[in-house]
Amino acid sequence: MSLFSWLRPASPVVSADLQQRLAKLPALAELSECSLREQRWVVLDLETTGLNMSKDRVLSIGAVVIEDGAIDFSQQFERTLQCRELKLSPSVLIHGLGPTAIAAGSDPAEALLELLEFIGDSPVLAFHAPFDQHMLGRAVKEHLGHKLQHVFLDVADIAPLLCPQAQIREAGLDEWIEWFRLEVFERHNASADALATAELALILFSRARAQQIYSPLQLQQRLSQWKRRQQTHSF
Repeated sequence: MSLFSWLRPASPVVSADLQQRLAKLPALAELSECSLREQRWVVLDLETTGLNMSKDRVLSIGAVVIEDGAIDFSQQFERTLQCRELKLSPSVLIHGLGPTAIAAGSDPAEALLELLEFIGDSPVLAFHAPFDQHMLGRAVKEHLGHKLQHVFLDVADIAPLLCPQAQIREAGLDEWIEWFRLEVFERHNASADALATAELALILFSRARAQQIYSPLQLQQRLSQWKRRQQTHSF
């Protein structure tokens, strides 16, 4: 046994059925040069027990699909995950979820695999995507022993890239909703926030085309260039 093996988390016990389904997940490709409209996008939001990316846990997942240039309401995903380690008094709510809802949630391994099947080989959009990507990757590794490899693009960066006149680069989702005058009737649960992010993304795709950004690959490249410039200017 390695001297440091005790530092590594134990691999999860994954049932044969889940292993077979994991094996059938599609191979992931890089972003393509198809049009932004042709690309199927999955817009994701997570609610977690907190913002500590090393210790906090995923509580709920909401996702919607953008396809053919519109939100496809026939393709939606929503799950609350069981979190037995979370100790809450009956009066405590986290993101509108009480102890009963959390206790009655889906088995995390099953729910996370269903999410991976829902995403397929599509790229993922999220607001503050690095956080969601890290938290989801941790959960997938912990419960399925699987490495999350999807491409994530951050709507929180795409917005100021395409709308510099807003001058609200560090803004949250609420500020961009207000700036674009979007009518959002519900917020601060995973499904509602995923839907709000998807509505924002559709506006941004229109802005992208007006700025001669026509494909997911071009958007990713322009975003990378913009982030490098921002980092240079910050020094």
